[in-house]
Amino acid sequence: MRILIVEDDRSLARGMEASMGSSGFAMDFVSTGEEAIEVLANEPYNLVILDLGLPDMDGLEVLSTLRRREVQTPILILTARDAVNDRIEGLDRGADDYLSKPFHPRELESRARALIRRSLGTPDPVLRVGCLSFDRSTRTVQLDRSVVDLRRRELAVLETLMGRPGKVVTRECLTAEVFNFADAVAPNALDVYVGRLRRKLMPHGPVIRTVRGLGYVLEGS
Repeated sequence: MRILIVEDDRSLARGMEASMGSSGFAMDFVSTGEEAIEVLANEPYNLVILDLGLPDMDGLEVLSTLRRREVQTPILILTARDAVNDRIEGLDRGADDYLSKPFHPRELESRARALIRRSLGTPDPVLRVGCLSFDRSTRTVQLDRSVVDLRRRELAVLETLMGRPGKVVTRECLTAEVFNFADAVAPNALDVYVGRLRRKLMPHGPVIRTVRGLGYVLEGS
């Protein structure tokens, strides 16, 4: 899943990017409110992690601007402000969750996964298609109760396809959710990951079918 971090503390942002990136998230990072507003007007994200103490404008104003522009992406606020009124104001302006600094990386990841699941209408942490299951909390995949060893990008592709079983997922959608700004994406990169997944799911798993000119669809076995 693709996440935008809006945080001017570069060391903190890089730490979140490294931690959550290793768990399968595609992470992008901006340091100002104006950048966040501009990026979210043009790029799809599954979650925004928004710091309130930005250098150019207050994070609450960024939040209000995004909601006025009908940006529906879940927003998780990060802040050192711990007053109850600050938390209430953030939630009332349209934030979906609130986490005070300092925080544990595992708690941030857990909250991020929960917000994304709810926004996609799949609150159960385990996705199931036929005899294939994907536990999004532990990032483990099982086929006929046997663990399937998948790399980070393979997990990201599979998670996106399993979230829309039987539906065509366009190449553009997959690319946007699997890769971030900094990735040097080769023209055939997506095909490589899909090919690896197909081999690892054979012969009893769901089939990833190519829809020429559009993308891919995961069909239950």
